[in-house]
Amino acid sequence: MDLYEDSRLTAVYDLMSPPGEDTAFYRRLAAELGAGRPLDVLDLGCGTGQLALALAEDGHRVTGHDPAPAMLAVARGKPGAERIAWRDGAAEALPAAPAFDLAVMTGHVFQVLLEDAEIAATLAALHRCLRPGGRLAFESRNPAFRSFERWTPAESREVHALPDGGSVEIHNDVTPLVDERLTYETHFRFVETGERFVTHNALRFAAQPTIARLLAEAGFAPVAWSGDWQGSPFTEASREIVAVATRP
Repeated sequence: MDLYEDSRLTAVYDLMSPPGEDTAFYRRLAAELGAGRPLDVLDLGCGTGQLALALAEDGHRVTGHDPAPAMLAVARGKPGAERIAWRDGAAEALPAAPAFDLAVMTGHVFQVLLEDAEIAATLAALHRCLRPGGRLAFESRNPAFRSFERWTPAESREVHALPDGGSVEIHNDVTPLVDERLTYETHFRFVETGERFVTHNALRFAAQPTIARLLAEAGFAPVAWSGDWQGSPFTEASREIVAVATRP
């Protein structure tokens, strides 16, 4: 079962991933790039629309793009959703002509792209739809930090209150990292009903030099790197790999 396609679980997504320092980072970036003017912003892999709605609230013209209809259904039902242009489909369906000043991929969606060819196709589509001087910003977990080692059932277990008054217990169960690929299960137990669901997931933990190479091959330069949401320089000890790449 896929979390991003099942309506019973997409409603839980915002509980698992509430707005945080990452949302604040991308809002600051858009404000800095706009310097007082609204930007045309693409949120690729927008999910349930948390960041897209925040950027629209800041006055930007936002397009939210996601391949999962169930996620977009949640996004379209939120207050303020009418301000967003919601689009369903893969990255290859993005506009062929430059249309955006800023494109973002948040929520570690970059890691869902498992193969170099898949990443290259996505970056090519993003390069194509950004205006000259436009920026692409995204984050990926630093494999050297090895955060996935703490995704054990005991350490990852959380209980969230649901809007209907019930609650859901969630935990992860991972397999060892192999060739930068991590597969894991996310287990959901709805406490009051006892219903259980399991999603099967895969992520790529690419190293920063690999990401830099793929961006260069796609024609992005220069790239500003940081290791956290406060803009600290990226190091091997950083938790995150945050890239802000320029389309020349």
